Amino acid sequence: MGIRIKFWGVRGSIACSSPEHVSYGGNTSCIEIAAGGRRFVLDAGTGIRQLGQSFARDGVNDIDLLLTHTHWDHINGFPFFGPAYNPSCTVRIRAGHLLKMGTNIRGVLAQQMHSPMFPVPLEAMRAKISFEDFHAGDTFELYPGVNIRTAPLNHPNGATGYRIEHGGRAVTYITDTEHVPGQDDANVLKLIHKADLVVYDSTYTEAEFPSRIGWGHSTWNEGLRLCQMAGAKKLAIFHHDPDHNDDFMDRFAEEASRAWDGAFVSREGMEIDFA
Repeated sequence: MGIRIKFWGVRGSIACSSPEHVSYGGNTSCIEIAAGGRRFVLDAGTGIRQLGQSFARDGVNDIDLLLTHTHWDHINGFPFFGPAYNPSCTVRIRAGHLLKMGTNIRGVLAQQMHSPMFPVPLEAMRAKISFEDFHAGDTFELYPGVNIRTAPLNHPNGATGYRIEHGGRAVTYITDTEHVPGQDDANVLKLIHKADLVVYDSTYTEAEFPSRIGWGHSTWNEGLRLCQMAGAKKLAIFHHDPDHNDDFMDRFAEEASRAWDGAFVSREGMEIDFA
């Protein structure tokens, strides 16, 4: 058995609910991975609410949540993650960017839910929740047969890229990150080497990027270039700008697929199975 991936949120920065954001989805970053007979979560954007409902329906009560970072669009769904309130559930939460800042993931998530920002405190979550901070660059076994490799990404306040390996397959999750034109990101190249799928931060077009340097995001063109350098098989364009509506994304998808038949635009609800 290999790896299955499902996109529950593909948008960046802020959730979108207009009629112009239907085809690709409006929820912010959240991905489900199924591997080794278990299912776990990458990021807790608004997409995690529906993922939590799916877990409840399917009786999934032992859950790992790996966070790239703690900017709001990647954690603002966490207070609405139903399994975290269920005493029958176990939830393990990990993050790799906070130790160097002198803080920890429990403190950040508690602060988000602290009055007056949110009416329900972290302590109201009745699941058996544990918190673990690691250093981006660490490698660990998530559970038997599922190995995680990590690397730091170029993003304000830090972020962590993930490579999930199981059954001879590898899926990588590289968001949020900003490339430096003319330079090869060694951390990214190492993570995505010969990966079956690279989910890559493609927030901006090449035309938009120069006016947004320092904002911490990249382009699908750079993602494609890195994938081809690293011998990766497929590129999932991800973390869509909220200003990019369905018509815009259709043109985006067509241009990317013409450039490389391994490139596609991720959509909310999309599933990919690497058997």
